[in-house]
Amino acid sequence: MQKSLLNTLEHFKTLPNQTELRGFQRGIERECLRITPTGKLAATGHPPELGKTLTHPHITTDYAEMLLEFITPVATDVQVTLDQLTDIHSYTYRYLGDELMWPLSMPCFVGDAGDIHIARYGHSHSGRMKNLYRQGLTYRYGGGMQIISGVHFNFSIPQAMWEALAAQDGEELSAEYISSRYFGLIRNYKRLCWVIPYLFGASPAICQSFLEHTDGAMELKKLGKGTVYREFGTALRMSDLGYTNKEQADLQITYNSLQDYVSRLRRAITTPSQRFAKIGVKEVGANGEADYRQLNANILQIENEFYSPIRPKRVTKSGETPTQALERGGVEYIEVRALDVNPFSPIGITEAQIRMLDLLLLQCLLNDSPELSWEEQQITERNFTKVVLDGRDPRLSLNDQGHDRPIADWLEELFADLHDIAKFLDADGQAHYQQTVAEHYQMVLNPELTLSGQMLRILREENLDNSHLGLRLAKEYKKQLDQPLRYFSEADFVAWRDASIAEQEAREQAEAGTSFDDYLATYFEKARCTAAECAKS
Repeated sequence: MQKSLLNTLEHFKTLPNQTELRGFQRGIERECLRITPTGKLAATGHPPELGKTLTHPHITTDYAEMLLEFITPVATDVQVTLDQLTDIHSYTYRYLGDELMWPLSMPCFVGDAGDIHIARYGHSHSGRMKNLYRQGLTYRYGGGMQIISGVHFNFSIPQAMWEALAAQDGEELSAEYISSRYFGLIRNYKRLCWVIPYLFGASPAICQSFLEHTDGAMELKKLGKGTVYREFGTALRMSDLGYTNKEQADLQITYNSLQDYVSRLRRAITTPSQRFAKIGVKEVGANGEADYRQLNANILQIENEFYSPIRPKRVTKSGETPTQALERGGVEYIEVRALDVNPFSPIGITEAQIRMLDLLLLQCLLNDSPELSWEEQQITERNFTKVVLDGRDPRLSLNDQGHDRPIADWLEELFADLHDIAKFLDADGQAHYQQTVAEHYQMVLNPELTLSGQMLRILREENLDNSHLGLRLAKEYKKQLDQPLRYFSEADFVAWRDASIAEQEAREQAEAGTSFDDYLATYFEKARCTAAECAKS
C-alpha cells in the first residue's frame, strides 16, 4: 500500500462524520438491443407508450432505434440504484410485446447493414442534430460498431470527503482542487483500467455474423455453428473488433490538467479531417433540399464522439458543450465506460460490481497520481488491450513502469489495497465491501471464475452458440422482470412520458419555420468558444 493511501485512511478514521464520508453518489446508464423472439434485431420503432427518447430522462435510445438506453437518477444507496434500474427494465417490458432485451454486449445475429436503423428524435433542430450525428458515425465507422452495448457507471465523491482531503493537503477547497483530484483519479484509473476487463469483461465470444460489420481482425477459434471466440479473451467489445477508434489516437488527449484536456478536445472538434472530408457534409439534391451526411468534416463532429474508458463530466446547461460545462464549474463526477453488460444479471450489473467499482475508484483517488505523459499513457492502453485479448492467460505479464510484471502479482498488490479500503467503508458494522473483495479475490486465484471465464465455460460445456445463450438468458430475464415496481410508481412513468411528449412538441413548435442550417452554424460557433467567451457573448 502506498503511504498516501494508508495515511488518508487513518486520517478518515479520526473524523466524526463517518457516514457522510461514505456518501458516494452513483448513477447507471445501461444499453441493450431490442430483439425479436428469434434473436434478430427488432425492426419496430421505439414504443410510443414509453414517451419521446429526445426528452425522456430515464428511457431513451443510443445510436440505433432498437438500442435502448436506461438512465437512473443520482442516488447514494446501492440498493436504491439497483431498484431504480430494475423498475425501468420492468416498465419497459410492458410495452415490448413479444420482443426481448438482448443481455450481451456484443450484438445478436446481424445480417444486412440496412437492418440497423439510426435512432429517430423527431423534427426539432436538436432532434435532427442527434440523428445526423449518428448518420455521420455510420459513414465514418460503420453501423455495426454502434450497436454494441455497454454499461456506464457515474460516480462522484461526497462533499465531506472533499473537505477532509483538502484539509489533509493543506489546500483551500475549491472547484480547481476538486478537478485536480478527479484528474488524479483518472490517471490512476488509466494505469489500472485493465482490471475492468479482467474482472468484468463478458464478451470473449461473438456471433460470427458481426465480422462482416467490422474492419478489425485477429486470431479467433470457432465454436458451435456460428460463434468465434478468443481462448483467453475477456472483452472483445473493447478490442479492434468492437468499439474502438484508431483515428482518435492522433489527438493525444491526456489527463494531466483540466485545461489541457479541454483545449485538446476543443481542437479536435474544430480541426478538419482530410479522411472525413471525403465523405462530404451536405449535398443539395435536384429538389434543392440539403442532404446531410454528417454534422461536419472535423476530426470529431462533437465532443461525444471522443471515445475513452473514463470521462470527467459536469451536467451541462442548455446550449452548453461538455467542455464548456467543465470550464464553468470544474469536474462534478466521472463516468466509467469500460464495463461490458453482465450477462448473468437481468439488469446488466450487480451490487457486487458496483461495490468493486467504488473500491477501485477510491483506490485511484487516494493514491499518489503523478502526471502521465502521452508515451506512458500508450503503455497503459497496451496493457488494457493485452487483458482484453488474453487476460485469463495465467502466464500474462503487463508493463509496470517499464518492467514486465505478472498480472497475478499486480492483482495481489491491488487487492491488498482494496481490502484495507473495504474495512474502512464497512466500519459501520456491515461487511458488504469486505465480502465483495473476498468474492472477487477468487477470480484472482482462478481466472476462469471471471465473467468471461464463466461465459466460455457455458458455451463450451453445452456446445452453445453465443446467440443461443443470449436468447435463452433474454427469455429468462423477461420472466424475472415481470414484477411489481420496487422504487418508482406507475404515476412516475406516466408523468415522465407525458412531460417528454409535451417538451418535444414544444421544441418543434417553437422552431417551426426556422433554419436548421442556421441552428447548426450557431451551435458550432458557440462550441468554439471557451466558457468565459460564451458568457460574454
